[in-house]
Amino acid sequence: MNAIQQIEAGDACHDAHKIKVLIVDDSRLQRKILSVSLKRMGYEVREAESGHEALAICKRWPPDMVLSDWMMPEMNGLEFCHAFKDMPRDGYGYFILLTSKSAKDDVAQGLESGADDFLSKPVNGVELRARLAAGERIIQMQRKLISQTKVVSDTLDQLRAVHDSLNQDLMEAKKLQQSLVREKHKRFDNANLSFTLLSAGHVGGDLVGYFPVSDTQVGFFAIDVSGHGVSSALMTARLAGYLTSASPEQNIALNYGTDGEICARTPSDVVSDLNRIVLEEMETDHYFTVILAIADMETGQTTLCQAGHPHPLVRRRNGTIEQTGTGGLPVGLFADVEFDEFEIQLEPGDQLLLSSDGITECPDSNDVMLGEEGFERLMHDLKDSRGPQLLETLVWMLSDYAGDAGFPDDVSAALYEYRP
Repeated sequence: MNAIQQIEAGDACHDAHKIKVLIVDDSRLQRKILSVSLKRMGYEVREAESGHEALAICKRWPPDMVLSDWMMPEMNGLEFCHAFKDMPRDGYGYFILLTSKSAKDDVAQGLESGADDFLSKPVNGVELRARLAAGERIIQMQRKLISQTKVVSDTLDQLRAVHDSLNQDLMEAKKLQQSLVREKHKRFDNANLSFTLLSAGHVGGDLVGYFPVSDTQVGFFAIDVSGHGVSSALMTARLAGYLTSASPEQNIALNYGTDGEICARTPSDVVSDLNRIVLEEMETDHYFTVILAIADMETGQTTLCQAGHPHPLVRRRNGTIEQTGTGGLPVGLFADVEFDEFEIQLEPGDQLLLSSDGITECPDSNDVMLGEEGFERLMHDLKDSRGPQLLETLVWMLSDYAGDAGFPDDVSAALYEYRP
């Protein structure tokens, strides 16, 4: 059996899928023997008689595998291997040294130069086939890895584009939600109203606002929809449509009196209607807490309906703080629920604060909630503050209490100051 026949033995069915192989040897005969055999195996083959010629070929025709003689003039196989491995390339280049050397020190030297495998001269056909198959497996795995990496990279690029688009939409949604609070401060002849609304995320489920009733009456409210995110924000937007208009046709808290004048409905009836609307007309799993107040700006009498929302806080002119209310069930959980009303008599200089549980349930770095007593302490410290300044400082103090943890829930408040 001649050299070519020996190399091809048992390899007639081999399919190399056009793996590119560069043969580097200063012996024309050795190159010819290997070249003919590898082409018959299905490989795409090029030849070079020196390391310098091989490097020039590699630049314009990057091979997948290299079979290189060790002992060559000018540039030996180790030097060529080192230069080949340093060349930039898209895939992996598998390097096999052809050598008559077999000492362990020689093998170690070759591996240190970057060689992947060795073949002893004269080349054994079965061994060559096995070494090429091992190199081909590595190349195919590397190609598969590159393909999978490209798929992952393309997918990540698509996800980034979607995320950027969604983030932009959420930023716009946040602006729209903030616009639901038409005015952060409203001054009347005998009273002032101030509002703050901070979402824990881009958008949230809290809502505060007011609606004029008459020259002497004003309605205001605080709402906290369950959950967070877009669906909660959409529900707050819908609820805003029921409560913020000055027209009885668009505000369920208003109607026309016998004399045709606009007047306020009783808060408990309004909350009952909202409960019915959520259960019968809204296809949602969300519910919400609310506190609705109708204030008489001449007498200081304020009528409220509380449905699961935190108790309203009253700070009297002398600094005394009261938290009172009926509690009640949230809106949208049960049908035929009765919602109670209660009254608070405000005196000149008193303040009434409706706030979400994002304040009382705000945790510090040790996960200890502020609570109602902590809330009262903050308000005592703010005894000289009024209007928007009070709410801004309250948020700042709450942020200081939360520390690096930030606000896990939306923070909102409506401040009514009776100042006849």
